Amino acid sequence: MAAIPLDHVLLLAVVLFVLGLAGVLMRRNLIFMLMSIEVMLNAAGLAFIAAGARWGQADGQIMFMLVLALAAAEVSVGLALVLQIHRRLPNLDADAANALEG
Repeated sequence: MAAIPLDHVLLLAVVLFVLGLAGVLMRRNLIFMLMSIEVMLNAAGLAFIAAGARWGQADGQIMFMLVLALAAAEVSVGLALVLQIHRRLPNLDADAANALEG
């Protein structure tokens, strides 16, 4: 079985990360921003897995589990914030959320 070269996997991770970063910077909807952050976290996880497999260490898999836990925490907190913003504002525009006063 031919192994996938590390360069190709890292290139895919970079492409995914850039797409996620572009999504965060260009989209104003909070749900799409959360999804873009998830894409960025998965790109980082892919890079960790590829590096761990390349060097034959389990460190990459352990870091990926940390990334998964971080992503789950981010989603839970982010969705709770989105629900609260949606109750107070008619849309989920990130710029409109600046009008909220605490």
